[in-house]
Amino acid sequence: MTSLPRWEAIDTVLLDMDGTLLDLRFDNYFWLDLVPARYAARHGLTIEEARAVLAPMFAGKQGTLDWYCTDFWTRALSIDIAGMKHEVREHIRFLPGAEDFLRALRAKAVRVALVTNAHRDSLKVKATQTGLLNYFDVVFSSHSFGVPKEHPDFWRQLQSALAFEPARTLFVDDSHSVLTAARKHGIAHIFAISKPDSSADRRAVTEFMSVEAVSHLLGDDAK
Repeated sequence: MTSLPRWEAIDTVLLDMDGTLLDLRFDNYFWLDLVPARYAARHGLTIEEARAVLAPMFAGKQGTLDWYCTDFWTRALSIDIAGMKHEVREHIRFLPGAEDFLRALRAKAVRVALVTNAHRDSLKVKATQTGLLNYFDVVFSSHSFGVPKEHPDFWRQLQSALAFEPARTLFVDDSHSVLTAARKHGIAHIFAISKPDSSADRRAVTEFMSVEAVSHLLGDDAK
C-alpha cells in the first residue's frame, strides 16, 4: 500500500536507521558474509559450515536486545564485532534519497528523532561515517531503555522521554514487528520501507502503508 503522510497533522517524526535511512546492504554483507568468513577462519571451518553454526544462533536472538548488541556477539563468537564494523565502514552509506529527505525534513515544522535498535558502537561507526546525526534533534537507542523496539516497554519509555503525542507522530521503519509494536502503542502515522537493501528486490508490504524510499514520503516536495 502506498500513500503520503498528512504533514499538517504531524508534529514529531521518528525514524529508524538501518534499512530506513542507511542501506541494509551493509548489514546483510556484514552478518551474512563477513562474520561467517571470520568465524570460519577462527574455527577452521568452511564458510558453509560456519553459516550452519551461526544461523540458529542468530535466529534464536532475533527480536531481542542481544540481537542488536555488539558486546553480546563479540563474547558469543570471540570476534571483535565493533572493530570489524569500523574496519569495513566504507561500505556504510545512505539509501537513495535518504539524505535529501532528511534535509527537506529540517525545513518542516516538526521535531525529528532517530529511534534505533543499534548498539552504541554500531551507531558511532555509522554516524561518524555518514554524518547522519547532524539531521536530528534527538537520538534514542533501545539499549538505553533495556528493551528493543519490538517490546511495548520501549514505546512507553520513549514517550516518557520525548513527550510526543502518538496521534500526531509519524514513524518509519523497515521491520514489521517493530511497526506492529508502534501501532499498538497508538502511533497514528506509520510507514514501512519496502526496499531497505538497495541490492535486493522490493518487498511486498500489505499490513502497513509503504514506500520504497523515505524520499517518497515527501511527494512533490521531493522533486
